[in-house]
Amino acid sequence: MTPELDPVIHAQARLRVVVTLNALAEGDQITFPGLKDLLGMTAGNLSVHLGKLEEAGYVEITKTHRGRTPVTYVALTRRGRLAFEEYNAAIRALLDMTTAPPSGDA
Repeated sequence: MTPELDPVIHAQARLRVVVTLNALAEGDQITFPGLKDLLGMTAGNLSVHLGKLEEAGYVEITKTHRGRTPVTYVALTRRGRLAFEEYNAAIRALLDMTTAPPSGDA
């Protein structure tokens, strides 16, 4: 049976977001502009993808202030980390299927 890939994570831009956030230690967060710059995405494009990840419960977005300046932080949730681990396992399983020798029953 072919493993199912999480469609929320599978979109290229969202996969890049999740991979980047997963590299942070659990509980750490990054500013929206920092993430935008790291990924080389526009603010609008990143916002759309973060919205889909937030709807799925994979990211947490926190809006606060540093002094008088508004700041938005982004972090991967535990659910998001688990979803990424499952996605990673599914990809590895798919790749293993393509490198396994034929069963001879074809």
